[in-house]
Amino acid sequence: MFTGIIEGLGKITGIRPAGEGKRLALNAEFPLEGSKIGDSIAVNGACLTAVMISKSRFEVDVSPETLDKTTLKNIRINERVNIERALRLSDRIDGHLVSGHIDGTARITHKTRQANAILIGFSVGQSLARYMIAKGSVAIDGISLTINGCDEQSFEVSIIPHTAETTTIGIKNVGDTVNIETDMIGKYVEKFLTNEKDPIKNNTGKKPVDMEFLLKTGFI
Repeated sequence: MFTGIIEGLGKITGIRPAGEGKRLALNAEFPLEGSKIGDSIAVNGACLTAVMISKSRFEVDVSPETLDKTTLKNIRINERVNIERALRLSDRIDGHLVSGHIDGTARITHKTRQANAILIGFSVGQSLARYMIAKGSVAIDGISLTINGCDEQSFEVSIIPHTAETTTIGIKNVGDTVNIETDMIGKYVEKFLTNEKDPIKNNTGKKPVDMEFLLKTGFI
């Protein structure tokens, strides 16, 4: 589990085949004290397992499934990436709960400056947009961000100077592709409501949670 608060940047120093997957070598731009082989490390938001650690250097294996779902399939030597190590139970959760399981990708459609912030727009498929709401949370390349506005095919976020300076979002250009993890709460709610409405799946005889139920119980 992660928070979407990036610890620092790293650079890809090696890429080699590992069966149908890849093994990536990286140099972190911050110390990795306390980390060990087997720990989870998010690289551009994708939760990966460290298979080698030496000071600020580490290696991770990337499965075919992760390559298919993320931008890591097109990663290049010397490319800079966002790095976050797994959340500890004693840590503050300054961002939002991020699993590191990428749902898909989005493409940057525009970048415009507004005062000291940068507004960045993204095009995204409906399968991801359905879990987005204005002022809700989204992880972009592992960065916890708030959605300014969204529709069925796009969304926009506002980037403050600190985030632009300390993560890769500041050096991304229009046309670049990024990893997206939508808020897991929305997915749980959808599954709950879908199962409740399906008499075959719920097999409980309970009344489904629908608009009528919400009206009668005073939720809306």
